[in-house]
Amino acid sequence: MKKIVAFIPAHLASVRFPRKVMFEIHGLPMIEHVRRRAVLSGAFSEVIVATCDDEIDDLIKKYGGKVIRTANTHRNGTSRVAEAVEHVECSHVVLLQADEPLLLPEDLVYFSNSIKSDDSDTLSWNATGPIEDPSELDRHSFVKCFVNQSSRILFCFRRSPAYGKFEDSIKNIRKVLGIIGYTKDFLLKISSMPSADFETVEFIEQMRIIENEFVLRSVNFDHTLPSINEPGEVEEVLRVLRNEEQRKYLEQVKVVSKN
Repeated sequence: MKKIVAFIPAHLASVRFPRKVMFEIHGLPMIEHVRRRAVLSGAFSEVIVATCDDEIDDLIKKYGGKVIRTANTHRNGTSRVAEAVEHVECSHVVLLQADEPLLLPEDLVYFSNSIKSDDSDTLSWNATGPIEDPSELDRHSFVKCFVNQSSRILFCFRRSPAYGKFEDSIKNIRKVLGIIGYTKDFLLKISSMPSADFETVEFIEQMRIIENEFVLRSVNFDHTLPSINEPGEVEEVLRVLRNEEQRKYLEQVKVVSKN
């Protein structure tokens, strides 16, 4: 029986957008939008925030959420969650990025079910979505990947190495979304390994999996939603929040508190 726990790693010292997880959207901090949507999905046994910051700890507890404190020395969310999950009973872990306030609960159910139904020896999964505009291939604020015909992610990058026509390239190039899953044992293993070369150069955590020749499986979504990596991306997220589907979840999020 697979038991999946969701973790949201968070800290205040974001380089490109300091304190972005606390950025208020419709009366709630961004991280609380993410946490509540994860709770709404019902896809996970627990939803836990992993943080080193008192302010985030206090905020989440105020809203009835669960927090596990971590060291303040982590350089990425993967190692932060690895510390937090060590004493949590589960078989699988799903990392949700705290800057994805538009997460759809049904997408989290789909991702969770993809892990549960995977009877292969896969140890890690990442949600991916389609690239919709040629300019996105060289947009450095989010990560892209090359996915082969068996849905294995072979390479991740920020600026495209593709030379061919856009309509041909996007058959295999997809946007890496902020939903990544591991078996608990594999997360602890990969987090204890040294940083990989391209991971360090490009600041892409998934490359540690790929460079060490483990399988990272793409869970293919048929859509993408904007996240907030930089201040200039806020307006796009606010615009999407005005559509009918997002307004429905926004109303539900406002009444959710405890996991």
